[in-house]
Amino acid sequence: MNTTQSTTITTVPGCEPRLLGELGHGPEDLAAYRKLGGYRPLADTDGFLSEVEASGLVGRGGAAFPLAVKLRTVRDNGRLIAGAGGTVVVANGEEGEPASVKDRWLLRNRPHLILDGLRLAATIVGADRAYVYVSDPESAHSVETALGELDPDALGGVAVGMMTVQPGYVAGEETAAVRALNGGPAKPTDKPPRPFEVGVDDRPTLVSNVETLANLPYLQCHGSTAFRSQGTSLSPGTFLATITGAGRPPVLYELPHGMPFTELLGLHGVSPDQVRGALMGGYFAGLLNRTVLETTLDHETMRRLGSGLGCGAISVITDDCPVAVAASVLAYFDRENAGQCGSCFNGTAAMAAVAGALRDRVATTEDVERLRRWSVLLRGRGACATLDAATNVAASLLSQFPGEVAAHLDGTCQDCARGAFSADRPYEAEAVRLA
Repeated sequence: MNTTQSTTITTVPGCEPRLLGELGHGPEDLAAYRKLGGYRPLADTDGFLSEVEASGLVGRGGAAFPLAVKLRTVRDNGRLIAGAGGTVVVANGEEGEPASVKDRWLLRNRPHLILDGLRLAATIVGADRAYVYVSDPESAHSVETALGELDPDALGGVAVGMMTVQPGYVAGEETAAVRALNGGPAKPTDKPPRPFEVGVDDRPTLVSNVETLANLPYLQCHGSTAFRSQGTSLSPGTFLATITGAGRPPVLYELPHGMPFTELLGLHGVSPDQVRGALMGGYFAGLLNRTVLETTLDHETMRRLGSGLGCGAISVITDDCPVAVAASVLAYFDRENAGQCGSCFNGTAAMAAVAGALRDRVATTEDVERLRRWSVLLRGRGACATLDAATNVAASLLSQFPGEVAAHLDGTCQDCARGAFSADRPYEAEAVRLA
């Protein structure tokens, strides 16, 4: 176990760490990483792509899209459009979800693992250029230090550059990353085209979350069968989960997919009797009520509930009023939208206003019905997922906590009667901090 200020970093019992590495030794340098078998030559790129496909590895940034599909598509588009070496790979470490710390921890403590995964992805797709894209200056310094340790041949001839942008919820969206790397603001663009078609310098571009790429060295060393030895058949492998809320310090866990939520609560020191629900997937996947206690932490189970693991950030709700939590998160989306799409700019503001009025017990039934209608009609309207995230929060509040909504309409919420709501992190929408 290792502690970086207020955030504890640990694996769950029985889960051999694949991503967190050897805890307790501080940031990993090149010698330590090579001792673990890093930067092994990759002779058979087609064979390795088949292993990635067989592993079932999906993205850890939020969308859970199969990595092998992205790799194959970018490789094929590069051969078709730009010829050999015509593609670009971006390791996306711009951790926009305020309740998550996993990407920053990996970048600060295991930069060689990220660079090795970047190298493997670049080799598969035939890229001659790659970037590490971040907003955290300490992460950028860590990666630059790691790059300085490498000899010219370690990355297989791939030129790796750094891009540091201002943090923001939308800055980590893949088209925002491409736009920033092309010299523009870190804000999303309309799709199509998508980066795998036209990306950095108009080349087919793979944009992949750093945790996703960090799984590739393990796959190269151990293969897909070993990768699948943890997790479930549809959600194989381990993942990093940032657990916050319940009045306890945040913890970053590495755990296998499929772990019961109540088992994780036990490790976190929270009794199920205390739990009213949870804010899932950072801010994106919305709220779940006490049905979260019956779940296992895998993509298929969360999808059946209309929710998601997203980036692996889970905020446990105990004493806080779910209406006030939703109002704080919707206010965050109102502040953080890119200001480019009218539907998002106006939609997030309208939903935040209703949620705020509901929290303050001055909303009407008609206001709530408008919120319900917007949570359906506004879905899919924006250039990025910000508006979808806001509709998820609004819709889940109404469906998961109807009793609390009704109590706010008639002014009988006992939680809020005790005094003005004072949001605790992460509901105040300030990032959980490693340092």
